[in-house]
Amino acid sequence: MLKKRWMALFLSVLLLLPCSASLASEQEMRGIWVATVSNIDFPSPSAKGNAQAQQAEITNMLDQFQAAGPNTVFFQVRPKADALYRSNIEPWSDVLTGTSGKDPGYDPLAFFIDEAHKRGMELHAWLNPYRVTMANTDVSTLAENHVAKTHPEWLITYNNSLYLNPALPEVRDYITSVVLDIVNNYDVDGIHFDDYFYPNGYPLTEGDGDGAEADARRQNVNLLVQQVHDAIKGADASVEFGISPSGIYKNTDTIRGSQSYYTVYADTLAWVQNGWVDYIAPQVYWETTHATAAYETVAKYWNEAVAGTGVTLYLGEALYKEQVAAEIDDHIAISRNLSNVSGNIFYNTSSFLNNVGGGKDLLTAVYQAGGSTQTPQESQTEETKPEETKPEPKPPVTAQALPSSVTVLVNGVAEDFETYNINDYTYFKLRDIAYGVQNTDKQFNTLWDASANTITLALQTPYVPAGGELSKSGTSGTKTAVESDVTVLVDGKEVSCESYNIDGYTYFKLRDVAQAVDFGVSWSDATQTIGIVTLVGYEQ
Repeated sequence: MLKKRWMALFLSVLLLLPCSASLASEQEMRGIWVATVSNIDFPSPSAKGNAQAQQAEITNMLDQFQAAGPNTVFFQVRPKADALYRSNIEPWSDVLTGTSGKDPGYDPLAFFIDEAHKRGMELHAWLNPYRVTMANTDVSTLAENHVAKTHPEWLITYNNSLYLNPALPEVRDYITSVVLDIVNNYDVDGIHFDDYFYPNGYPLTEGDGDGAEADARRQNVNLLVQQVHDAIKGADASVEFGISPSGIYKNTDTIRGSQSYYTVYADTLAWVQNGWVDYIAPQVYWETTHATAAYETVAKYWNEAVAGTGVTLYLGEALYKEQVAAEIDDHIAISRNLSNVSGNIFYNTSSFLNNVGGGKDLLTAVYQAGGSTQTPQESQTEETKPEETKPEPKPPVTAQALPSSVTVLVNGVAEDFETYNINDYTYFKLRDIAYGVQNTDKQFNTLWDASANTITLALQTPYVPAGGELSKSGTSGTKTAVESDVTVLVDGKEVSCESYNIDGYTYFKLRDVAQAVDFGVSWSDATQTIGIVTLVGYEQ
């Protein structure tokens, strides 16, 4: 392992150097996630099937990491029960070539490890343990040796997606064998699981509530975590095992949001208290001023949760959110001031490379300044920083919203939508659109995560009405629309959807939604009619 190779050299250099804060900074986790599911970060769509282009993307991102400060890469090598490495068990991932099972002409994990280690960086192999498909249940395009075909009896279906059933011992053994295949054949520094366990919202038997069945699900996940941990340590004790759970375990008096203990049956504190993980990296994906899950409040919760356990704590950071990225220096200062926090991990690489919210610039400045864990006296908190160093909060962006009198046809049938014209574009309520195209080839459901301020569009999934669709506000006249910062995800990837809040409702630009869902939109200037057409795809 990298740690083994450099330990002797490090100790010899340590004897020759005076004590300094820079030595402590070498121990600080400065991680970054490289997501491959749906080609979020790697490889880019233009590099699919091109080994040389993909290798160039790897070296480019590593060079930029090294220049800015990140020292550990979390590379997603198993997004959907497939492999971005030469697996003895699972097929090549389709994200590499567009075809499940097709050899990309090189080994991405081996290449990534070599290039990371050349730069003195660690690499952890990131796996999603249970996911098989996303937004479809069609296995016909999967390679013949994909587990969905070789063991269909191991699968569960929920929300138009397939998952390995966490209740089956055979599934636990299978996932463990996949992990050992990596540990035994690659020079990885760690094995990393993300925050997906049971499908979010997977229904319990009616009447169970949070009873025996819910407890059994948590135990099923616990058994996998323990088994994987023990197998890794038996194969190579130097390989770390860690998990990045959702940021909220359970609600408290000061923290409220989506609770992973109940939604995905992740008993994170049991993993910590039993020593089944070497580290956890909860996804503390909120800004410091968040109303129900303020960054510092959540960070302090986890700082106390790991106290005395011997489990290392890193804090996951939402670099893809502009408001979070813009204060990422404050997040690092807060985490450095907590005694049990050993660094931060940033999601995601694309947001880093694109400098979303100035996050890359801020990370570079903080890390080039040096230092890591500071005493409370040495660390400037938000209250003690000079006011002139803090940018003034940006006022909300507003616009005039004019009630629109256009006629809206869905596949030729008139529907009574409430619409507004904002900056010469027509805006609709998202749930009204979903309601209007239900039972068509372009149907989709909307899933709201208040804790993360995200809306997921589940394509080709029956819409579940929430009540109030196609309702009217009851007031008229020009209104003030306030720009919304809600994030919209499709297949786990953020899509561009402009939105505004009007009278407590969020309205989306129709063409943005049409592009995300892929339905047609037409406009007749003569009749002032908008057509939503689900029989065709979106065209610019």
